[in-house]
Amino acid sequence: SDHMVKNDSITSINPYNPFLSIGTMVTRKTESGRILVVEEAISRERALQMYTINGAYSTGEEDEKGSIEPGKLADMVILDRDYLICDAAEIRDIKAEKTILAGSVVYERTISE
Repeated sequence: SDHMVKNDSITSINPYNPFLSIGTMVTRKTESGRILVVEEAISRERALQMYTINGAYSTGEEDEKGSIEPGKLADMVILDRDYLICDAAEIRDIKAEKTILAGSVVYERTISE
């Protein structure tokens, strides 16, 4: 990846925080506050699919991951707010509280984060 590793997930020129992208897909609002082609906004559910099951499908792994179902890897994230009902403007600020991969906790947010 060409991500600027010395910067964080939000302030980089090419940030890797998925909630920045998801928030833009849903609101069509840029960082500067400009609204881009509002007719191209997609639902929260569709944006979530793009980052989960569609990502797994694009690599041929939809039978192993991309959704929470029996027999699939237990990859999931616990968020600091409810993505489906929070104010759309807040989506970009969502933070992961905990990340679980293959059933094991691999990240847990500390109070100072």
